[in-house]
Amino acid sequence: MLARKSIIPEEYVLARIAAENLRKPRIRDRPRKARFIAKNGACNLAHKNIREQGRFLQDIFTTLVDLKWRHTLVIFTMSFLCSWLLFAMMWWLVAFAHGDMDPSTESTTNSTKWTPCVTCVRSFTSAFLFSIEVQVTIGFGGRMMTEECPLAITVLILQNIVGLIINAVMLGCIFMKTAQAHRRAETLIFSRQAVIAVRNGKLCFMFRVGDLRKSMIISASVRIQVVRKTTTPEGEVIPIHQVDIPVDNPIESNNIFLVAPLIICHVIDKRSPLYDISAADLALQDLELIVILEGVVETTGITTQARTSYVAEEILWGHRFVPIVTEEEGVYAVDYSKFGNTVKVAAPRCSARELDEKPSILIQTLQKSELSHQNSLRKRNSMRRNNSIRRSNSMRRTNPSLIVPKVQFITPEGSQSASET
Repeated sequence: MLARKSIIPEEYVLARIAAENLRKPRIRDRPRKARFIAKNGACNLAHKNIREQGRFLQDIFTTLVDLKWRHTLVIFTMSFLCSWLLFAMMWWLVAFAHGDMDPSTESTTNSTKWTPCVTCVRSFTSAFLFSIEVQVTIGFGGRMMTEECPLAITVLILQNIVGLIINAVMLGCIFMKTAQAHRRAETLIFSRQAVIAVRNGKLCFMFRVGDLRKSMIISASVRIQVVRKTTTPEGEVIPIHQVDIPVDNPIESNNIFLVAPLIICHVIDKRSPLYDISAADLALQDLELIVILEGVVETTGITTQARTSYVAEEILWGHRFVPIVTEEEGVYAVDYSKFGNTVKVAAPRCSARELDEKPSILIQTLQKSELSHQNSLRKRNSMRRNNSIRRSNSMRRTNPSLIVPKVQFITPEGSQSASET
């Protein structure tokens, strides 16, 4: 507005706006890399352009189990309603064909012995109620079958068979959805971050896993896979190249006893894809480490699987997990508030290959950490001494009773000398 009224020149206003924009730093968010496995274990994969949709109907039971709950409940309700309506139409046709719907039969019933196929079925509503009574086996007693119509007996048998099939399929589907294995995996937790530190003289990739329930996972095993984009010597690009890496386990079998939280360790050796990666190169790597925990649920006997993944930003170099298991009054207590806490430790910043070629790097790193630890202890001790001296001086100043009084000594000549003790 001021520039339009010629109070301030327009060129000055534009220059000032440009200067203000240059001063403000523009922070651009780094594009997030797509994860193959999310932190909660869900597969980040979208299926598109599936032409053979009929294959899902060939395995109808698994399709029903995999549906969402709202879709399953709609199908559950509609399957019973449609079957009741279908057989209600059949009962109404049987009654209409036999003449049970004719009002004149009510007057002739008392004079002659006329027997309907189904008693008290005079409309479609009564036929629908009789269909529900037959399929659900309620039987209120007002409507009942007679031996007058063989067709009605055939419809009764057919409805019972269809009703049993619907009950078996839908109730089994509901049971399988409530007892799915991934529900048990919700109580299997992984540390939010993984670490790389020195253990037994080797660089190791470590993470922590725990079980929140007291019911154990039987025959639990842990597998680690590295997913990265690779290119073959022939020029073929593999967007999701999976490589299994070994897990360090002192037991011969790969099973673990998950009674308390454990730290799973992978030794970075020549077989590991992390062998040539240093601390500086880790942030630039486009890789994802997938962790898979499998086992049998003790209470149900169903095999369960828990998954998570770690990208380069979630791996801490030179850190170690703090201990969370303590012994209190003869009982081992687990403090889950420190489940993902780490502490910084001395670790070489080079790759595992360089550490194998030059073992002196590890010794030098440990020596430097020991010297720094001693220096920090000395600084702490000196600070404590200085603080104690300052406190004593301040106490003497504030409390006059602590000041030493002056004492006068009288010599034989009668002269007096003052001194402080």
